[in-house]
Amino acid sequence: MYQIAVMEGDGIGPEIVKETVKVLQAVQSLAGDLQLELRWLPVGLQAYETHGSTLPAETLEGLRQCHAGILGPVTTHVYDTEADMVNPSGMLRKTFDLYANIRPAKSFPGVTSRYDNVDMVIVRENTEGMYADRNLFAGQGEFMPDPDTVLSLRVVTRKASERLAKVGFELAKTRQQSLAVVHKKNVLRKGCGLFYDSCLEVGKAYEEVAIRDYHVDAFALYLVQKPEAFDVVVTTNMFGDILSDQAAGLVGGLGLAPGLNLGDQFMIAQATHGSAPEIAGKNIANPVAEILSAALMLEWLGIRNQDASAERAAALIRRGVERTLREGNKTQDIHGSLTTSEYGDALVQAIEQLQ
Repeated sequence: MYQIAVMEGDGIGPEIVKETVKVLQAVQSLAGDLQLELRWLPVGLQAYETHGSTLPAETLEGLRQCHAGILGPVTTHVYDTEADMVNPSGMLRKTFDLYANIRPAKSFPGVTSRYDNVDMVIVRENTEGMYADRNLFAGQGEFMPDPDTVLSLRVVTRKASERLAKVGFELAKTRQQSLAVVHKKNVLRKGCGLFYDSCLEVGKAYEEVAIRDYHVDAFALYLVQKPEAFDVVVTTNMFGDILSDQAAGLVGGLGLAPGLNLGDQFMIAQATHGSAPEIAGKNIANPVAEILSAALMLEWLGIRNQDASAERAAALIRRGVERTLREGNKTQDIHGSLTTSEYGDALVQAIEQLQ
């Protein structure tokens, strides 16, 4: 039995997480011996109101007793960092060493987009880089020597680069055996140079995988021109954050963009998109990205535990999503008419019909 933490987050988080839980509860009865025990843990603005912290100690302790977690989006731009309002997403990645952020971008039948044959996975470094909340042991990685100047640190280590590259190569080995390393080593010679060299060193153990490398600005151009040319992409934290949103825009938007924060011992499913507070409570948010994030979680639980039932459940969810979208069962953001909860119901029905 897998212990799965459920953290609703802010904004539309409770709505899309509710539908994700609905799908998980439905699929476990259809996927053989899969057993999920869900445990709700507080996080975000509601947790701050009830526990005095956006990431309470009881949540961290509860997560340590789980195999994986599901996290809704959080409205971090309104958090006051001086009032113990930490970014739960960044802090969880750092605390549990969730060093690989896996972000697929795939075309779906029935979804209008500029391309119909995109199928790539961006593997983004998740624990260091440019983001100030995770590049120092204590404090923030930004400094103001005077009121009109800001200095921002960027951290790149060989350890983080190599283990990220290994995840990328392992993925590429099971897909099209093609991996792109995205960097800016012509300008950031030491940081991106270390990342690039680390990826190539790891690649020596994967002779079957073809390696290409791109400067990040050139890759952004090629991603728009011919996205179907890419399979697995590995890159640093901020580059990956930006490029994965760009990739999502090529296939229908962030509502279809799942993500998985992966470490060696733990993982958290989390959609790529934000909390969209302007539509919170209206029952119109697209839950697909969060649902597909949970499918990624099941897939990796299955891989790591050699559990065919978990992998089968993940496949059922993905096939169900494809079926609903192909049949026109969509939310408003992708030119459909279903509410958030109606889509969840339609997906459960589609999954049951696949049996």
